[in-house]
Amino acid sequence: MAWFTRDKSSLKAGEGEKRVRTEGLWQKCEKCGQIIWRKALEDNVQVCPRCGHHKRLGARDRLAMLFDHGRFDEFDQHLSSADPLVFADSKKYKDRLASARKATSLRDAIISAGGNLNGRRVHICAMELNFVGGSMGAVVGEVITRAIERSLERRIPVVIVSASGGARMQEGAVSLMQMAKISAVLMRLDDARIPYISVLTDPTTGGVTASFAMLGDLNIAEPGALIGFAGPRVIEQTIRQKLPSGFQTSEFLLEHGFLDAVVKRSELKDYIAKALDFLAPGLSA
Repeated sequence: MAWFTRDKSSLKAGEGEKRVRTEGLWQKCEKCGQIIWRKALEDNVQVCPRCGHHKRLGARDRLAMLFDHGRFDEFDQHLSSADPLVFADSKKYKDRLASARKATSLRDAIISAGGNLNGRRVHICAMELNFVGGSMGAVVGEVITRAIERSLERRIPVVIVSASGGARMQEGAVSLMQMAKISAVLMRLDDARIPYISVLTDPTTGGVTASFAMLGDLNIAEPGALIGFAGPRVIEQTIRQKLPSGFQTSEFLLEHGFLDAVVKRSELKDYIAKALDFLAPGLSA
């Protein structure tokens, strides 16, 4: 019988299983199209070895990358968003939250953690894009505020890694209030001369960009990250002009003075450590 008409039932036991086991071992780079072995991509912290494209990284993987030996203590894990507006669009907000919690195993779009970064005690908050687009609601605002207050009490530097679509529309004005709330507590941190480093990743937009993401003593971004307030299509429709090439990328923002540095992911941990040595030589390591 020809191979193209062969009955699949005639396959030997285990022959189909061999095919299944090879699935998911390779990934295609969204930028250059290179086919990459998944293990090589993981070893290179989700950066394409050919073109250097930085794939998006989850909050827990981000923390494991920054903290020494990947060890850290989590805070405020019990906080959960309410539904103040009883909001519903294509899906009820409470159902959307339930789906996000099941998919990410997180209570909301952020993880607050403490540990050592190159031997120095730090607090790091990492946002999770896969939880309702990494949007900032009451819980995200409260978790970040508590992390900063904890840093004030213990005189420990703060690092916030942003990955967000902005303020969470399902919580309305409650989400917008978090912008002022976090900005106010960051002013207290500045008065106490405790450093805050902001790391902007792809994407960082909306109310997050308009508040804490751009308020760091040092604002750094990963290569190729989308950073802005309104989206490029909205801007073009508003000003009725074509935007320049590379608009709202981290490299464009660095060139125009909105960022202090663009740092490769593999160099990020050491860069932050050196920055803290410079910004806070008097704080205990």
